[in-house]
Amino acid sequence: MSTFANHVKEGLSKKQKQLSSMYFYDDNGSRIFQEIMAMPEYYLTNSEMEIFESQSQLIYKSLGFTEEFSILELGAGDGAKTEILLRQFLKNSNKFTYRPIDISQEANDILQEKMSQNLPYLKINPATGDYFEVLKKIKKEKKPVLLLFIGSNIGNYSKIALHSLLELLQETMKVGDQILVGVDLKKHPKTILNAYDDPHGITKRFNLNLLKRINSELKGNFELENFDFYVSYSPETGEVRSYLVSLIDQVVKIEGLNQLYTFEAGECIWTELSKKYDMEELNELFSKHGFKLKAQFKDKKSYFVDALFERL
Repeated sequence: MSTFANHVKEGLSKKQKQLSSMYFYDDNGSRIFQEIMAMPEYYLTNSEMEIFESQSQLIYKSLGFTEEFSILELGAGDGAKTEILLRQFLKNSNKFTYRPIDISQEANDILQEKMSQNLPYLKINPATGDYFEVLKKIKKEKKPVLLLFIGSNIGNYSKIALHSLLELLQETMKVGDQILVGVDLKKHPKTILNAYDDPHGITKRFNLNLLKRINSELKGNFELENFDFYVSYSPETGEVRSYLVSLIDQVVKIEGLNQLYTFEAGECIWTELSKKYDMEELNELFSKHGFKLKAQFKDKKSYFVDALFERL
């Protein structure tokens, strides 16, 4: 049974049914996400783009590395934002090697080809595998390391998962290694809700695509019109939670799992967590795991921050 199948079986068997947001990004989901990023309401991508376009030189100088170093990136995606950052870094020096980390060899191959074409002087050496396995090898690097964890990915981690990740970073990063973390900041709740519950219905389509994927890959019989989309945001916790809501009492068969799943009208499937932070909370979180804040780079509206932390 595939990892996807196992996660679907486990998630839909829970009392609070759940589907992991990591499975949003099949080919169709990735295309829909490109639509989301183009929406005027979805400020996240443009905010971080603005930071890299206007402050990459300052980010480079803040590192203070005087010798050859490595840049490791957790989840580079299409690399569009990273390319802006690296292009500016190369104007200062080419004394670094870029190592994107992805579970998919194909994704790494595509990214390597793209970066090699657009940044011919970039030294690139992708690493394929699970974040946790690849990161365990960091300490073997004699060179200083800059870890990129951008794009607000930190917001998708639960407290337990984030604690595990930061513990791993504390164990594997050397003293003096640094991490640049992209973080969506707390702001007016309506601004946040509009980004995740857009009036165009694109985010709804993005979430419903999870059910389409189950139908396609696991022979499910989800009727998409029997589900709606709902988003909640808590200004106190900073948590955005996305759900698919059953509109009727229904039974769904997933032949590939040999399972039947019963849904009551109004029952929800939790699909995504996207937590927002303030700087005090973020600094406290990293300091507990052996990091100090070196610098912070915000967009003009202070919607987003790329925070630079150093391993103590």
